Amino acid sequence: MSRGLPHAPLVERFAAAGQGGVFAFLDRLDAAQRTELLAQAGEIDLAEVARLHRTLVAGAGTRGPGLVGLEPAPAVPLPVNGGDAAAWARAEAAGREALRAGRVAAFTVAGGQGTRLGFDGPKGTFPVTPVRRLPLFQVFAEKLIAAGRVAGRPLHWFIMTSHQNHAATEDFFAAQGWFGLDRGRVHFLRQGRMPAVDFAGRILLETPGTIALSPDGHGGSLRALDRSGALDLMRAEGVDTISYFQVDNPLVRAVDPVFLGWHLLGGSEMSSKMVVKTDPAEKVGLFCRTAGRLAVVEYSDVPAETQAEREPDGRLRFRAGNIAVHVLDREFVRRLAGGEGALPFHRADKKISTVDAAGLPVQPSKPNGVKFELFVFDALPFARNALLLETSRADDFSPVKNATGADSPQTACDDQLRQWARWLRAAGATVEVDATGLPASAIEVSPLFADDERAFAAAWRKLSPPPAIRDGLVLPASP
Repeated sequence: MSRGLPHAPLVERFAAAGQGGVFAFLDRLDAAQRTELLAQAGEIDLAEVARLHRTLVAGAGTRGPGLVGLEPAPAVPLPVNGGDAAAWARAEAAGREALRAGRVAAFTVAGGQGTRLGFDGPKGTFPVTPVRRLPLFQVFAEKLIAAGRVAGRPLHWFIMTSHQNHAATEDFFAAQGWFGLDRGRVHFLRQGRMPAVDFAGRILLETPGTIALSPDGHGGSLRALDRSGALDLMRAEGVDTISYFQVDNPLVRAVDPVFLGWHLLGGSEMSSKMVVKTDPAEKVGLFCRTAGRLAVVEYSDVPAETQAEREPDGRLRFRAGNIAVHVLDREFVRRLAGGEGALPFHRADKKISTVDAAGLPVQPSKPNGVKFELFVFDALPFARNALLLETSRADDFSPVKNATGADSPQTACDDQLRQWARWLRAAGATVEVDATGLPASAIEVSPLFADDERAFAAAWRKLSPPPAIRDGLVLPASP
């Protein structure tokens, strides 16, 4: 290969790092395949790959925060569970002031596909509401429009896609007219990717012309915000507070004034919401204190007997479940998005499709390599004044993860229906419900009508006469 070719420096850099195998088949590729391989190689930080092999593969690097001095994490309780109602009111006022001042942006992690749901497309385009069958993205868009109306100004919305679904997501928003949002305030950024390596640290090829690349985990969202220029845009726009949530949770308060207020009044760099676990075996991460710091420990890393421990009153001792809803300080994100010494990577040993020395496909029967990923909750131990706030599962958490059973489209629809039935009954409407609170009629309340129980009561009182509660009732806009 001529040293004068434009790509020669890149090839030589990989060879010098002991990664020349990435280009073992370069000469047999056509022009388009060669361009793709070189572009993929250009994404890779070879020094980072070498460090990760040294610390996580060849070394004895940690896979998580560990269990040193493991204790339940203290959380600010809801008023109904003994929390200070006056303090919650002060927090709400502070959060609303931050929204009015334009200090808050929403950030949705939306890199996944709907494959587990049997759905062909980005997960955010999956229809999730019971009557209108609105996609997740539209649910969030309406929540942000409603929040902007209350704040007196529109909010910025940052959406992290993946290489797999970026174009489809942008096309979907354009086809839907941006759901009525200001196009200039919707910003897409692409999640980073990491190469898989074998146990000797060599980068694996998926095919002769492609590298075995995979998304760098939801913690990669922090790097994506920095590398995309989103943090600089936030600074220019006066945004210093980021409301983070994942795309699969239609119940989430996309920008919760109370949560924002607790975060800001506490001088926190990162705050998180928790729900009380339904039972010891629920598969959610646990908020704990370990080595004196707030952290999330994966449920699989905590012994079953520890998870089953009870308080004298019968409550679970380790009961604070992680629902992936956070508020982050902008400059804290910038700090953690840096190089070595920033957010830690985790290793996952996997069966990785690759090629042999002749370029023929290999489908391994056992793990043959390592993938690397970042977890956003690993930022908590680094945060100043990290804060944990209790929230109600019924009002903030019903994810869509599985095609059937728990955390499925059906459970999410039912939980939305239960929420709206509670709002109607609290406002004085007569709604027939079963023992679980599920209404007999399919109803739907748009966030544009009301986005919480108090706002719903106020909007409902303005309807004269109020509509009959019937199957298929939709309350789509503010009265």
